[in-house]
Amino acid sequence: MRGGARRFTLCVSYLFQPIKLRDLLVPNRVWVSPMCQYSAVDGVPNDWHLVHLGQFATGGAGLVMAEATAVVPEGRISPADTGLWNDEQVAAWQRITGFLRAQGAVPAVQLAHAGRKASTAVPWEGKESVPESEGGWPTVSSTDQPFGSLAKPRALRTEEVAELPERFAQAARRAEAAGFDVVELHFAHGYLAHQFYSPLVNDRTDRYGGSFDNRVRLLLEITEAVRRVWPDGRPLLARISATDWVEGGWTGDDSVRLARLLAERGVDLVDTSSGGAVPDAHVPVRPGYQVPFARQIRTEAGVPTGAVGLITAPEQAEEIVASGSADAVLLGRALLRDPHWPLHALPGEIGKYKGRFDEGWDRLREKRLRRMIEMGIIAPHWRLSERDPPRNPRCAEPSGLCLSLGDALLAPRQDRSDQGAHAPAPAMVRQAQVHHRHSARGADQ
Repeated sequence: MRGGARRFTLCVSYLFQPIKLRDLLVPNRVWVSPMCQYSAVDGVPNDWHLVHLGQFATGGAGLVMAEATAVVPEGRISPADTGLWNDEQVAAWQRITGFLRAQGAVPAVQLAHAGRKASTAVPWEGKESVPESEGGWPTVSSTDQPFGSLAKPRALRTEEVAELPERFAQAARRAEAAGFDVVELHFAHGYLAHQFYSPLVNDRTDRYGGSFDNRVRLLLEITEAVRRVWPDGRPLLARISATDWVEGGWTGDDSVRLARLLAERGVDLVDTSSGGAVPDAHVPVRPGYQVPFARQIRTEAGVPTGAVGLITAPEQAEEIVASGSADAVLLGRALLRDPHWPLHALPGEIGKYKGRFDEGWDRLREKRLRRMIEMGIIAPHWRLSERDPPRNPRCAEPSGLCLSLGDALLAPRQDRSDQGAHAPAPAMVRQAQVHHRHSARGADQ
């Protein structure tokens, strides 16, 4: 830093090591979290999705995951969600996956059914249920109790629940035809699968309700059905909500049990998120607030994990992977703000951006990093000057990867001298609206 200010030195190395899952080698541990775009027509992705996902591939992300993609029309969160229930959708996805692969990224898709949280309006039209007269549809769930002010769902009959695994399997077959190398099963955020395993929601008395084993039965049946049709050499992931954040709800210990069962049935990595089952949960949101659950599952269940949720800085992401808390990080909002986040975080590239920040900004980042250490969000593997002996043994290795905090910058500071002088472009407004929906719904937690 300029003016003789003290420096932190950071080792950035583990984040950019490849990871092998089955026969697939992912080039680095910076992955794109699925983010709903609410921009499809009849479930068919279009140019918006090509540009949205493509920017992350050109920006250096190792794995780019498409949004929650419905396995049946009534499984969409909104009428503008993507799907994989017909051949037209497969053809549209092929163009996108081909581009992602050509940039060196691994194309992935999240298969989903929204259950009682389906048939809702796109973000710029509110958050309520869309009536059938306006293109909506009746919703279904494990229960007949609604989520907040959304429409009352119909509780699925036992035989209808038993048919759901085949719907996911059919979508997985189409995902393969569409060119995806990774499938993730969306078992989180209060959507249909979560509505079964959360004791706060599931009030059934059949074989899909009551005990832990009964409540997770549907998840295991879906996993088995998808794994049977998904190629052996390709990874299968599952995103779960590791806690409901409500007394009497799903817990981290429950997630460890579930992770073991999923791994036994062919899941290769558990993407660890949280919340979404009930509207009155109090979530202690802070940087990296879900990382402890990823670490617990990885340590106690012995299953690889992905960490997600307010991971924004390269030093934070590196610490998560290097400390063994998770095997990869999934970024959402940080990549919306800077699609080239991985390139900016690369050890050989970070220093190029140092000169664009003034001393005041450097001091602010140093203060923030100190606070993160004090809060226990990252471990104190830092040294205050280049002359101090490192406390992180990796920094002592002659790898050339030790960088100052002043170099570890997320993106150039914007000149705000003309802020407000011009109206934002429609695409910028739309992206901001989508970002707002993510924040409200936890779509990229």
